[in-house]
Amino acid sequence: MTRKSTILASDSRKIQRVQTGVRMEKRLLKVLKGLAEYHDMTLGDLIEGIVLHSFEGKAPFSEENLQRISALKKIYGLDLTSQDSHKLVES
Repeated sequence: MTRKSTILASDSRKIQRVQTGVRMEKRLLKVLKGLAEYHDMTLGDLIEGIVLHSFEGKAPFSEENLQRISALKKIYGLDLTSQDSHKLVES
């Protein structure tokens, strides 16, 4: 994902968005919000991009963004990895 990418009107796709009440781990959400803010986009737009890339088996982030994510993880104390994804339980 590139920062402040320009979308041409001819490239745009009409969609319908719905409000959702998704729950997720607090520190993970902070990292996602930080990344969305850096790219001047909404959290929803960021999540949509991550999911669409993942559905096609593509990596959603450049090396530069992975470094930025690593820094945000340190700031917010996020120590979870993909290995933890099916082991999370609420306290």
